[in-house]
Amino acid sequence: MPTTSSLHAAGGRRSRGLVPEIVGQLTAAIQKGELRPGDKLPTESVLMERFQVSRTVVREAISSLQAAGLVSTRHGIGTFVLEPSASGNFRIATEDLETLDDVIAVLELRISLETEAAGLAAQRRNDGQLAQMQAALEAFSAMIEHPSDAAASDFQFHLEVARATGNRHFADLMTYLGAMIIPRTRINTAQNAPEGRRSYLERVHAEHLSIFNAIRDRDSDKARAAMRTHLTNSRDRLCAARQVKG
Repeated sequence: MPTTSSLHAAGGRRSRGLVPEIVGQLTAAIQKGELRPGDKLPTESVLMERFQVSRTVVREAISSLQAAGLVSTRHGIGTFVLEPSASGNFRIATEDLETLDDVIAVLELRISLETEAAGLAAQRRNDGQLAQMQAALEAFSAMIEHPSDAAASDFQFHLEVARATGNRHFADLMTYLGAMIIPRTRINTAQNAPEGRRSYLERVHAEHLSIFNAIRDRDSDKARAAMRTHLTNSRDRLCAARQVKG
């Protein structure tokens, strides 16, 4: 297990710069063998104290490690280091999301995957899973009031929908992809939105609520439609940004 000295505290720098720093230090610890396959990462609270950052920053860093295939989170148990080959042949690396076209391509994958996940979640969800979705929505809403892109709580909501399918492969794939699949972790769509950051995030929140309400009401058709609308809107906003940039 890495010592406090090997994982340096991050100090008071801006949170957007802290995520890659934490990812870099944890990745280095894994590569050096300080964290070995099967080892459990320190808890969120320990990492928050060690790096002097918020829970949101820690969760975004963990999501990036998940996306890189370095760790896997077991719900309610913890996050564990994976064997180097555990991620298999399928991989979406950070460098695969460098351009608008890359991000749009992943959104198209998500439209197919998560539309069906929402429909299954509406059929199979239980009260505990609904509560987890609601908690993610509340966390997202709270982040609107702060200088944050709310990416961690956004991803958490989508992950809870996947878990509510009752099919672990949906959740496993979402966990593998991690928070980097949220477009604004790659491209600052919230800050650059014509209506402004707050209105942009409020619109995303309203779309999430539509998905949640359909799942709560066990309406599979509405849940699929709401998820498709939400992700298609994200794709269309990025396509519009690409045209302006081009």
